[in-house]
Amino acid sequence: MPQADPHLARRMAGIEPFYVMDILARARQMDAEGRDVVHMEVGEPDFATPEPIVRAGIQALEEGRTHYTPATGLPALREAISGYYASRFGENVDPARIVVTPGASGALQLLLAVLVNPGEKVLMPDPGYPCNRHMVRLFEGEAVSLGVKASRDFCLANDQVIHHWDSHTRALMVATPANPTGRLLSLEQLEQFYSAALAPGGAFIVDEIYQGLVYEQPVETALSLGEEHLFVVNSFSKFFGMTGWRLGWVVAPRAYVPALDRLAQNIFLAAPTMSQYAALAAFHPETLEILEQRRNIFQQRRDYLYQALTELGFRIHGKPEGAFYLYADVSRFSNDSFAFARQLLEQARVAITPGRDFGSYRPEKFVRFAYTTDMDRLKLGIARIRAFLAS
Repeated sequence: MPQADPHLARRMAGIEPFYVMDILARARQMDAEGRDVVHMEVGEPDFATPEPIVRAGIQALEEGRTHYTPATGLPALREAISGYYASRFGENVDPARIVVTPGASGALQLLLAVLVNPGEKVLMPDPGYPCNRHMVRLFEGEAVSLGVKASRDFCLANDQVIHHWDSHTRALMVATPANPTGRLLSLEQLEQFYSAALAPGGAFIVDEIYQGLVYEQPVETALSLGEEHLFVVNSFSKFFGMTGWRLGWVVAPRAYVPALDRLAQNIFLAAPTMSQYAALAAFHPETLEILEQRRNIFQQRRDYLYQALTELGFRIHGKPEGAFYLYADVSRFSNDSFAFARQLLEQARVAITPGRDFGSYRPEKFVRFAYTTDMDRLKLGIARIRAFLAS
């Protein structure tokens, strides 16, 4: 018997899939068929989790550390994160303000659930990480996408925030460095946004999950701006190389922690215990040395790919200062970046992400290249793209 259509909640109509997943599925199928694909589509470090972190996770399992932790996280890990802010940024962050979550996505879910009432608005730049707007929709809020121009280095303008803020606006959310553009916001820019959100009594959410992957710039944190209505999200996924361990955190004003704690108890109970014990080793000197070596490798890849793509005719508006992405204008070659990405996969066996995954502001012009594969593979990918364009 044919199955009836599922009865889905209305909110699901506003939650779109990742279009890149179709490309990824096709690329994996091609790999399985023996048609080698160069993968530049996935935003995940190609390096394995550093060995000291893995060793700490194994030790936790061997010692039977498999029970729930407090909903806000293992006290020792909250202390360690606080110590990291002190040693690296000179910021004294009370461990009581730190809530450990199942990935940065878990942190954003908690924040939006605690902050946003149905119908309230959250402002965010477009292009941007697609899950942000979908999570706002999950909690019956309205994500307001503010188009950012390539000519402005994809940076949101403060007057855009002020112009779009109204009585129904609850929060502003930004990322630095940003996905998909890799652009970095200065502390001066962050301070302007903070003031713009704080003046009408709103909240300012800053996503810093690529914070450690910054090139030729000082590494800073928005936490230096203050505490009132400022929420900073971070993760062990990108810089620390722990994507599959599903571990992140949020630093929140003290007044909000009891509500975050209460909600975490009901949604997650706690972040994965083994992952939390493993993450204690993330801040050890031997681990940080490994991570710094990897950051240098990412920078070398960025420099190579930026120059190579520019020479091929892709327009990239300034060399990105962080993350591991290049957001390239393909309008010289196509007026449909999604079709361009599919053709590049089928004909050149190079997988990239189309701009439509990141918002509605001129997505047909852009694609994202992720330099999350080794240099030899990047060079092979460039050779294939060069032949594809020549044909």
